Amino acid sequence: MKIHGKLIIIGGAVDKGSFSETDLDKNAAKNLNFFETGILKRIIGEAKHKENSRIEVVTTASKIPKEIGPEYVKALHYLGAENVAILDIVRREQAMEAEILERLKVADVVMFTGGDQLRLTSILGGTPFHDILLDKYHNEEFIYAGTSAGAAAASSSMIYQGSSSEALLKGEVKITSGLGLIDGVIIDTHFVQRGRIGRLFQSVVGNPKVLGIGLGEDTGLLIKNNNEMEAIGSGLVILVDGREIKDTNLTQVELGQPISINHLVTHVLSMHDTFNLQTFKMTIKSSQYE
Repeated sequence: MKIHGKLIIIGGAVDKGSFSETDLDKNAAKNLNFFETGILKRIIGEAKHKENSRIEVVTTASKIPKEIGPEYVKALHYLGAENVAILDIVRREQAMEAEILERLKVADVVMFTGGDQLRLTSILGGTPFHDILLDKYHNEEFIYAGTSAGAAAASSSMIYQGSSSEALLKGEVKITSGLGLIDGVIIDTHFVQRGRIGRLFQSVVGNPKVLGIGLGEDTGLLIKNNNEMEAIGSGLVILVDGREIKDTNLTQVELGQPISINHLVTHVLSMHDTFNLQTFKMTIKSSQYE
């Protein structure tokens, strides 16, 4: 089935953003960091009506929504998007209210902030809001954009817990169901900066059909047609492909014991590199062989 929407998943480190600076108004241009001048601008550019698109910022994952939401509104306004509002959904009942559902129905972009992805799925999962979100993504020229928790929750399987330092000990990584916009992948965020490679390794070795996606900070993926992925932003995207794993001790060791993996394939993408989820082929934009 053809997917008409676009998915933009981002590795985080933007909750405060440059708009937490006190001299924003007089020095806005100086304060803008790569996320605001790069990925947010790309979101606007990919949206159906560009700067005139209706953008809703969903702060459900955050414990400080009244701080986070306005920062995104300011950033998007600065980049020319004036039709921006905040959906501060903190209870499941709100995700069933007619007014909120109507706002979602007319949105061109929904931007999910960082925070706790389990909070996001437990409040929105299985509600009319979730149903409309999936329908719009499948059938309309619509963008689901998520950073940090908003990115991690986008896939069908979602990492919600796991120590970085102990991630390759059996049972340390906890996985549950996400919002289900994309199948066949599992997403981790703040990936390089927080040393989460082990979390993704364990997630993939348990089901090697699933592609692990590790998003660095200030970095994301633009996914079209549910299979064409382009790296965007300033950092790295790490892909972990377990289809060629030759051996592991996963089922032989006890909980808390180290996991061994033989022949786990990884790819590293930077800005404008692409990867196809159907063919599993990567293309380096600035290849030294071209």
